Amino acid sequence: MTTERRRRSAGSSGRRAAPHRGKTAQGATRRRDARESQQPRQYGVWLNRALVVLAAAVVLAGGARAWTALESIPVKRITVTGELAHTQAEAVQAMVQSSLTGGFLDADLQKMRRELRGLPWIHEVTVRRRWPGALEIHVVEQLAIARWGEHGFLNHEGGIFQSRNSREDDSLPLLEGPPGSAAVLMGKYLRLIEMLAPLDLRVAQLAMDERGQVEAVLGGGMRLVIGSEDFFGRMQRFVAIYREELAGRSAEIERVDLRYATGLAVAFAEPDQVAGL
Repeated sequence: MTTERRRRSAGSSGRRAAPHRGKTAQGATRRRDARESQQPRQYGVWLNRALVVLAAAVVLAGGARAWTALESIPVKRITVTGELAHTQAEAVQAMVQSSLTGGFLDADLQKMRRELRGLPWIHEVTVRRRWPGALEIHVVEQLAIARWGEHGFLNHEGGIFQSRNSREDDSLPLLEGPPGSAAVLMGKYLRLIEMLAPLDLRVAQLAMDERGQVEAVLGGGMRLVIGSEDFFGRMQRFVAIYREELAGRSAEIERVDLRYATGLAVAFAEPDQVAGL
């Protein structure tokens, strides 16, 4: 009995060990199959990345060729717009043409703008591209308010610009003063225009010396000695006295000295007639 039980036990042990060896083999096979199945996936990922890189390279190459083609487009037309009284459109076109160093897209618009602003009568200028091959130049000319010295002009902002050729030399008033006085004189000139307009008087010349003494010459030759102080108060006094007492004799007045605290001195064309008012 004992021997038979042992045999049965041994037989039973042998039958249990066989399934255990089968499970181990199946696990190894599954891991091997998993590794083999992952390899195609990795190959697919790398293939997709390579295709993306290749597509990007193709796009970049095509873009580079397109940009090169666009750069080679020449400027076929230059148009100039704006109210031009002193500037010739042909001169603007010639300057722009001479500054072109490349094609339509290579044109340096800022450089053109700087060069065009160097022309005498140009106050502001804009340069734009117009597809497919045109440049549009819009010019705003200087608004000259007065002459400044021999060849200069003052614009509406009190800025000085130079021009040797102008059809307005005789029609604009002449302003003269030391360096740096242009803006101050422009302010006084505009104030004079405002105050004298109701009296039908216009300013022909306005000058300031190194000491700040201001004199004005009106249309018809009347000279106003205003001085360096209380410009507005003295001109108010002149306007009031002129309206009440001098308007009827304006053609006879040669000089009016306003450098008095409460009045003024008038010199008429005849040397023996000098009135104190």
